[in-house]
Amino acid sequence: MKITHVESIRVHVPAVDPPFKWRRGLAGSAPAGDGAVLRIGTDDGAEGVALFARPGAAVVLDDLVERVFRPELLGQDPLQREWLWHRVWELDRIHELPLPALGLIDIALWDLAGRMHDQPTWQVLGGFRTSIPAYASTSTFTTIEEYLDVADQCLELGYQGIKLHAWGDARRDAELSVALREHVGGDVPLMYDGSAGFDLPDAIYLGKALSAADYLWYEEPMREFSISAYGRLARAVDVPLLVAETSDGSHMNSGDFIASGAATFGVRASTTLRGGITGAMRTAHLADSYRLRAEVHGSDIPNHHLCMAISNTTYYESLVTSATVTRERYVDENGLVHAPRAPGIALPVGLDYPAELAPFVEEAA
Repeated sequence: MKITHVESIRVHVPAVDPPFKWRRGLAGSAPAGDGAVLRIGTDDGAEGVALFARPGAAVVLDDLVERVFRPELLGQDPLQREWLWHRVWELDRIHELPLPALGLIDIALWDLAGRMHDQPTWQVLGGFRTSIPAYASTSTFTTIEEYLDVADQCLELGYQGIKLHAWGDARRDAELSVALREHVGGDVPLMYDGSAGFDLPDAIYLGKALSAADYLWYEEPMREFSISAYGRLARAVDVPLLVAETSDGSHMNSGDFIASGAATFGVRASTTLRGGITGAMRTAHLADSYRLRAEVHGSDIPNHHLCMAISNTTYYESLVTSATVTRERYVDENGLVHAPRAPGIALPVGLDYPAELAPFVEEAA
């Protein structure tokens, strides 16, 4: 079997309604725009796809397919995913691929493998579970009172934990974090994500407040360029750190975070930011060898499969972007997310796909 065609297909990605905000200094939800689907096909009819939905994705993927991906992939065996994963990193040395683009080929090839074997990709990976609890991962709201109301709605809907994305003000965020703990009581798992908003002194200040409020983990308070800074933070606070989400280098970079003592809770595993499914699985196995968690980042469909395939993740991340909360379609009334059953990975519903992509789209609930 050989790869015979590689193409970029533009799809319209609508704006989130209502729009939402991130912390001070970061833009919120993206406006409507053109995303793209990478489609890889073979001489015996097997195909796989991967969605690239970031702002500007269509222009980026069109260029990468013409200039880099197609010349590299044509004639290759699509089942040699390990070889092709290594080739993408070789290409990155010259082309400096955008971090979310590093895993697109890998995701499409894992989708192809699942479809070829008539199995969901998480099962082709080996499979570990068929359901996992979901936590509500907030966007940024206006007041403490609004956060507390959102938390109440999330718990009533069955979510089994709450993660804050707050304002990026260490003292104000500390006040919110303590207020939320007092509001929900001691039994609800709480997490905090700083979206890289702080320097080391403010990260330590906030981390001590999270320690006192018994937060389960403290995620990305600083940019992940300085592993030394994260090591100092880990020694200064008791709240466990979840690290290596947006830093380049997949398991190689995660390994340095672990060796430094910074990953006191664990590392992030993500098909989007850690080099596709292959990179995320390498990261998870690395963390497991140190008895650390590899918490899956993001709620897109490839990460849904990843949650079912690795042993050392504990939650599915479900984004809550509105003050009027509704459950994500994958989350049931008990706050559980169940394993996909269709072959391959699938594209999400709700986008304006051309007819040629219809067979790859997930069935609507």
